[in-house]
Amino acid sequence: MINKVVGSAAEAVADIQDGASLAVGGFGLCGIPVTLIQALHDRGTKDLETISNNCGVDDWGLGVLLADGRIRRTISSYVGENKEFARQYLAGELEVELTPQGTLAEKLRAGGAGIPAFYTTAGVGTQVSEGGLPQKYDAEGNVAIASAPKEVRSFGGADYVLEESLRPDFGLVHAWKGDRLGNLIYHVTAMNFNPLAAMAGKVTIAEVEELVEPGELDPQHIHTPGIFVQRVVVAGDVEKRIEKRTVTEAGAGKGN
Repeated sequence: MINKVVGSAAEAVADIQDGASLAVGGFGLCGIPVTLIQALHDRGTKDLETISNNCGVDDWGLGVLLADGRIRRTISSYVGENKEFARQYLAGELEVELTPQGTLAEKLRAGGAGIPAFYTTAGVGTQVSEGGLPQKYDAEGNVAIASAPKEVRSFGGADYVLEESLRPDFGLVHAWKGDRLGNLIYHVTAMNFNPLAAMAGKVTIAEVEELVEPGELDPQHIHTPGIFVQRVVVAGDVEKRIEKRTVTEAGAGKGN
């Protein structure tokens, strides 16, 4: 048996070099690998390309790296909760490849499955397939880099656009439980993009809240098999923030 546990988050990310590409699990602030992100921030790694549903918020998640100018390019499907993200993008400091959410998920899954590309109807007839989406602006607000047109083919009378899969250098994920062999279980909605990021990374690093011994996890409940994971680090009790809190005033909706 291969013991994949490393002693610290700093040790786990020590070989992530400047310019590396990262698939990062999570959705909003749910299930994000904050311990690994903080270790990467502490290390000073820069010029990163991130692949994630979103880029955190201004002071949490990937937003911590973004705020210090450590992210050069990102592939995301939603970027609406981060003011610094918008500022950098419009100022020409950040390259952004916006991707439909389902397409992004399949790009990661396909990469992990060894599938180089696939066809999908998502984005057909829009700038996603026809090209022209602004990916980077210059300092004067002009489009410096625009997306290129993609191949479109017809199958069964419907058009589909060709999308290439993603195989980043590293995958960073957060799991509820994991064993020393790298088998992982995610907790309810924290599953989100984590299994996909774990599959896609050439080297996948998992932070786990609870480490157990091999054989203690029910094989039927394992979400990510250890074959996809190269390193495991115990994150322990991590802070879990709520991205948006909606509350109702006391007594609202009750009759007088």
